[in-house]
Order: sequence, then C-alpha cells, then structure tokens
Amino acid sequence: MSALALYLKSRKFVVEGSDTAPGEFTAKLEREGIPVFIGHDGSRVEKADAVIVSSAVAESDPELTAARRLGKPVYGRAELLAWAAQGFENVVGVAGCHGKTTATAMCAHVLQACSGSCTAHIGGSDLDYGNFFAGGNKFFVTEACEYKGNFLHLHPDLAVVLNTDKDHLECYESEEQLFSAYLEFAGNAPAAAVCGEDKLAPHLPFALTFGIGAENDISASNVRSCGGRYSFALRIFGKTYERVRLNVYGRHNVYNALAAAAVAQYYGYPASFIAEGLRAFRGVRRRFERMGKYRGAEIIADYAHHPNEIAAAVRTAEEICKGKLFVVFQPHTYSRTRLLFGEFLRVLLPLENLVIYKTFPAREYYDEAGSALTLSRSLPNALYIESVREMEIYLRCSLSAGDTVLFLGAGDIYHVAEQILMRRASPQ
Repeated sequence: MSALALYLKSRKFVVEGSDTAPGEFTAKLEREGIPVFIGHDGSRVEKADAVIVSSAVAESDPELTAARRLGKPVYGRAELLAWAAQGFENVVGVAGCHGKTTATAMCAHVLQACSGSCTAHIGGSDLDYGNFFAGGNKFFVTEACEYKGNFLHLHPDLAVVLNTDKDHLECYESEEQLFSAYLEFAGNAPAAAVCGEDKLAPHLPFALTFGIGAENDISASNVRSCGGRYSFALRIFGKTYERVRLNVYGRHNVYNALAAAAVAQYYGYPASFIAEGLRAFRGVRRRFERMGKYRGAEIIADYAHHPNEIAAAVRTAEEICKGKLFVVFQPHTYSRTRLLFGEFLRVLLPLENLVIYKTFPAREYYDEAGSALTLSRSLPNALYIESVREMEIYLRCSLSAGDTVLFLGAGDIYHVAEQILMRRASPQ
C-alpha cells in the first residue's frame, strides 16, 4: 500500500492515508510528504475523491463504511495496482508462495541494468530501491499476491511463477482451487516463466522454465557456496555464459536469480547484463539480514513464516553458524498455523534450541487451535516466550560467542530482535 501511495504521488496525485499503528513504512510516507493518520476515522474521507483499501481491511472499518455511505469510489489495492500497471510498456508480475519480494527486487535490478528504464513495486525494502523505485516507463515489475485471488486482477505481459506451495488456505476452498488460481494468473499473460521443478510447469508447456537442473531453459551449472553466498554459471538453452555471484545468502536465492534471468532473457538481454544486474542486488531488509551481535552471538532476522521458508532459512544459517544455532519463530496469523500445523511440526521438531514467540495475529482474531502456545505444546524441543524481557533473559543465559540466533517471522519479531540488540549487556 505504501509503495502504491508513493507511485500515486509520483504521478501528481494528492495522497494521504491511515493505518492502525506507526511503523517504518508510515514514517517513510511522512518523510515523502504524504500525511498518515494513526487510527481510522470516517470523517477523514469526506474530501476524498477515491478511497483505496487493502484486502486486510474489514467491511466494518469506519473509513470504509463512511466512504460507501457518501458514495465515494472505493478500490481495492489489487485494482489500483492493475490500473497503475497500464501506464508502462512492459509489465512483469512475480507470483509465488515465497520468494516474491526478493525475486521482484532482483528483476528490478536486472531490468534496470539491462534497459535503464524500470519502475518497481516491491513488497519489502530493497537496500537500494526501498519498496518503490521510479526508474522509467519501459518496464514495470511488481509482486503479484495470491491472497484472496488478488493477483487475478493483474494482466501482466510476462507472468512469473516461482512456486505454488500451499498458503492462504483460509481464502481458498482447497489446494486445487489455489493451484487453479495460479494457473489462471499465468494464463492471463501472453507469456510466462515458471520454475521447472514446480507442479505448475507441465500445465504450461509453452512457458519459459527456470531452475538449477539442466533440463530447464534457464539453469545454473557449477553451483558453489562461499560462506553461504552462492555463485553459478548461467546457462541459457543449454549454452553456458557468465558466472553469476550473488551478494545474498542461501541456495534458494539461486532460484530467485534464475527467475530474474529468465525475465531478462525473455526480453532479449545478454547474459553479461543479467550478471551485472544480479551483482548489483545487495538484498532486502528482513531477508536473512545480519543485524549485529549480542553477547558475541550473531543476530540474524528473516521474514520466513511458511514452513518451507523456515527450512530454507535454517539451512542457510547452518552453513554459516560456527557455534550453536538458536531459532526464534513467531507464527504469523492463527489460520496459517492451524492449516499448516503438520508442516510446521515437520520443520521445527528437528531443531535443538527452539523458541516459539507469541503469534502475530495481523488481521485475525484469537484462535486457540492456531495459536503459538498450542504449537509450542506440540514441540517438546520448544520454549514458549511472549515478552521481550523473557527473551532477553533466555538469550543472556544461553548464548556464547560464536553462536547464531535466527529470528523468523513476518510480524513484529524483527522489532524484538532490535530491542534485544539495543539492550546488549556487554560490549561486542
């Protein structure tokens, strides 16, 4: 939403908004001259020409209720995004259960390196571009979110599907319906690029495929890791080109990089330009972000909140950890925890030093079956914690120099890590 607000301001619209609480994105909007009110008040929409709402806003919201009563045009975030995309020559929509933010940011860097004319709408803060980058009208690259079928509003020129793992099942009647939504999203575009290892690939026989295996159109050979950062030789239709060196951690980012390479290759750009763009990508905040040290232990934060994302983040941490690995996981929404309960147990049970932090509910109300406490009670290896003070005591008594603490989650767990570092008990 904040990125779209910045887009509208860049197009000379007068924009203001509201949120339930202040944060880094509301602060950024204020710095850019966009007023943000904390709390929702129906009187604020009286002078508005139109009201934009995210899918997380309830119909009972006072501002939304007032807008409808006053007959104001009301548009969903996805509708605004689809409208904004119409102003660009080429639109690239990046979908998938995980990896969207990183892959979108990588695409932005690659397309900017290739064309010098790319605007990006990113679901997180790229270390160079932030969450909105206005670089020209030739390309528009955006995340395409499957939540409540929002990505079906978007009709990109090139649809990218990273994976179709199950998530947001509270919005879909079945896994089959979710899969059909991905298939429809890809079909809404005249061209598609899809991970060749995903079950969607056989259903899109004419799509460009990417993946590590040589059977893919865009692939990686001679994949190597140096301290958790990967490099590989880029292979396009069986021919090996430039060696690509990534500045971000984790083998999963090879797939994100190959997705970006597939996008650039589709538009006819050479491998040398692709490699240059990927080298320029320094990462996204909260994606395996090394935040500092506490009592000699490395503190790393990652946005992982899906079981497969947790597994990938843990594998990456194990590659670089020299001492013990401590994992702090905050479940994100009660519905996801309840619907993927077995998958969470599968990835969390093998961990030796595990903390479950209280649920970040986001848009949801309490559900005991999907609560962090219920999850922790099914994990004999886990300690349940629900305050920063408890967390600080636990870490202070447990950590040694050379250990690593991995804070995982899409909620406010990042700010817990920040507070821990602010309270560090000894000089590092």
